[in-house]
Amino acid sequence: MPNNLTEINIELIKLNYIFLKFGVDLIPNPPLTMQFTPNNQTDNSFNKILSKRFGSVFLLYLIIVSIALITRTALLLKSGSSFDWSFSNILGVFGIGFFYDTVMASYFCIPLVLYIWLMPNKWFKMHGHRFFLYAFFIPVIFLLLFNIISEWFFWDEFSTRYNFIAVDYLVYTTEVIGNIWESYPVIPIIIVILLISLGIFYLLKSTISSVLKSDMRFAKRTTVALVLLAVPMLSWLFVSNKGKEFSENQYAVELAGDGIYDFGAAFWNNELDYNKFYATIDQKKAFTIVNTLLSDSGTTAIPNNKELIRNVNQGTITKPYNVVLISVESLSASFLSSYGNTENLTPEMDSLAKKGILFTNLYASGTRTVRGLEALSLSIPPTPGQSIVKRPNNSDLFSLGNVLNANGYQTQYIYGGYSYFDNMKTFFSGNGYHVIDRDDIKNKKDIHYENIWGVADEDLFNLSLNTLDKNYKNGKPFFSQIMTVTNHRPFTYPDGRIDIPSKTNRQGAVKYTDYAIGKFIKDASTKPWFKNTIFIIVADHCASSAGKTELPVSSYHIPMIMYAPALMNPQIFNELTAQIDIVPTILGLLKLNYQSKFFGRDVFNHKTKTPWAFVSTYEKLGYYKNGDLLVLSPQKKVEQFKVMPNQDQIPEKVDEKLKEEAIAFYQTASYLYKNRQYSK
Repeated sequence: MPNNLTEINIELIKLNYIFLKFGVDLIPNPPLTMQFTPNNQTDNSFNKILSKRFGSVFLLYLIIVSIALITRTALLLKSGSSFDWSFSNILGVFGIGFFYDTVMASYFCIPLVLYIWLMPNKWFKMHGHRFFLYAFFIPVIFLLLFNIISEWFFWDEFSTRYNFIAVDYLVYTTEVIGNIWESYPVIPIIIVILLISLGIFYLLKSTISSVLKSDMRFAKRTTVALVLLAVPMLSWLFVSNKGKEFSENQYAVELAGDGIYDFGAAFWNNELDYNKFYATIDQKKAFTIVNTLLSDSGTTAIPNNKELIRNVNQGTITKPYNVVLISVESLSASFLSSYGNTENLTPEMDSLAKKGILFTNLYASGTRTVRGLEALSLSIPPTPGQSIVKRPNNSDLFSLGNVLNANGYQTQYIYGGYSYFDNMKTFFSGNGYHVIDRDDIKNKKDIHYENIWGVADEDLFNLSLNTLDKNYKNGKPFFSQIMTVTNHRPFTYPDGRIDIPSKTNRQGAVKYTDYAIGKFIKDASTKPWFKNTIFIIVADHCASSAGKTELPVSSYHIPMIMYAPALMNPQIFNELTAQIDIVPTILGLLKLNYQSKFFGRDVFNHKTKTPWAFVSTYEKLGYYKNGDLLVLSPQKKVEQFKVMPNQDQIPEKVDEKLKEEAIAFYQTASYLYKNRQYSK
């Protein structure tokens, strides 16, 4: 011990110095024994803990909670004005956050506890044994530091800690890793993190090795190990990530969680059983409520307490129209000048809006593409957990594709990427659609540009034009849904198309997609099938669902334009519209008679005085009606908010009628899908 100061003290001071660089003081008032005083020989309990057999476990805990604190602080500062800077929120963010950091750290420590517990003293004290501990600490430190960067970028994209989206991304590693590689300087980031990790490890090396000098009998080791292992075991049984929901400010709620812990929670709760987690009513009553509401929408219900069936009679078809539905990736209404944007990002769509039907009050069902695809094919409220598109056994459902097939239509889903992503191919091919994707572009000269998500939108639309020409030659009416990909990070596209360089920002991607849509419509206008075709342009979801509340209604506001100059007169449609209403509205435009199980309404042919819409996350289920938002949450929680013109949400007393309607819709949708009754 040089200068009568233990190596442990020296390394602790070095560790504290490192974290001070990040604004975190592990030891705000270090005792005298931890100061560089040559003649001070007094030890302290803190040092004793680190020098004992399980001292490395405590050291690992300190590292984990300190890095988690740095992460939380950085994300808090990034939130800026969106965070409610009240004392209670700040206290909750760091107090509750520390609790979840501790829980997460307890899981991380399990392998180290087991290793130290079961390793015999003789082997544990061997000089070469230190390399086993080194081999554990180096990658753990690297992963924890890497997680800071990952959480930063995830927060930048979604304004939330890890959730089910991050879990989904584990499945599609090719696209996700490729997207990260194309969007960020991955190699420099990894090199910097590795160097910092090695630097921290070097300063901690002596402290890690010091535990090798301690003796502890197996019986005593067992007692300590069982106490340490009891923490994660009890946490597993009694702790959930719902404890972070202490505030009405959603940023505070997210920051009070721990990213890695939330990731694990999302992994284990990717599908939620409605009856187990949400408020319920009698199922017969639920069917009665839904049938009553939907029967008032131009349909006639067939009385049934176990199904949702209605006869839709719309007269006689004169000539079957074609439909081309363009579902645009991440297109918020706020990007279009038609909805108030002043950046002139969408001149083509704005021009089409003036010549067609512009929907000004349409809301997406969810926050991801799969939710949009679910709504645009199944017309069903979003059931809790994962989208039906991603679930097993999701074929032969009551879908738009199957209804159109039964009425003689050719139906296709055309995608610019590889359709295995997000389970699109399995879902659409199992529900009445012929799937066409990137693999169907046989001539590579037809690809002007591509990134990890797929080909450029103009190449997708060229593929679509060829497909629509073939449909026309077959002599049957067609329905083709085209799903774009360009408006997605890394926001790259061919040069020279627009005045914003590729890979600049989302605004550039939006403007390029707009360019591609305009070009597609112009090219289509020269085709013999154009005059008999209805074009529908609609977003799958918004670019961001972030807000001060869990379900900020404005963050679900999406655009839709119906364009058919030979068939429709220009108009602005201001009525509240749900994304699930689009399917029956399309069938209404086609004048098809069918027996319906859809939950949506034909917005042009109904008697509903007060329409409604559905908005959701994977666990929060919102029912929006007449300016009120009724929110259903796990643990059978029910809340109601008044949505103000400035989009603030003021808590109000729950209206029992609104509550029953919301429960009836969501409970019935979950019931029908779970019991395989939402089938063709």
